Amino acid sequence: MDIVKIIGIAFLAVIIILILKQYRPEFAMYVSILAGAIIILMSLGKLDGIINLLNTIATKTSANGQFLGILLKITGIAFLTEFAVSVCKDSGETAIASKVDLGGKIIIIAISIPIISSLLETVIKILP
Repeated sequence: MDIVKIIGIAFLAVIIILILKQYRPEFAMYVSILAGAIIILMSLGKLDGIINLLNTIATKTSANGQFLGILLKITGIAFLTEFAVSVCKDSGETAIASKVDLGGKIIIIAISIPIISSLLETVIKILP
C-alpha cells in the first residue's frame, strides 16, 4: 500500500520538523521540501497507468491527441503550483504563495486556449 508509505514519510517528516524547530529552526523548511519531493516522486509512478489509460481512450474515441497532451500538462502545472504554494505558505510567505497561484492559473489558461477555441468553434457550428 503506497498510501501507507506516503503517510509514514509525512509523519516522520513532521516529527523531525517538530524536533528541528526547537534546536535548528532554519533546517525545518528543508526537511519539509525534501519530504514533499519524496512523496511526489513516489506518486509519479502511478501516472504511467493513468497516461496509458487516457491514450487508450483517446485512440478508441478518435479524440485529438493534442488535447490529451494539453490536459496532462495542465494537470502537471496544477500539481506543481499547489506544491509550490504549500511550501511558500509553510514558510510564512503568503504573498509569494498567492503570486505563484495566480501565475499557475494564468499559465493554465494560456495553455488551454486550443481546447477553448476548438470548443467555441464546435458550438458556433451547432448554432444556426
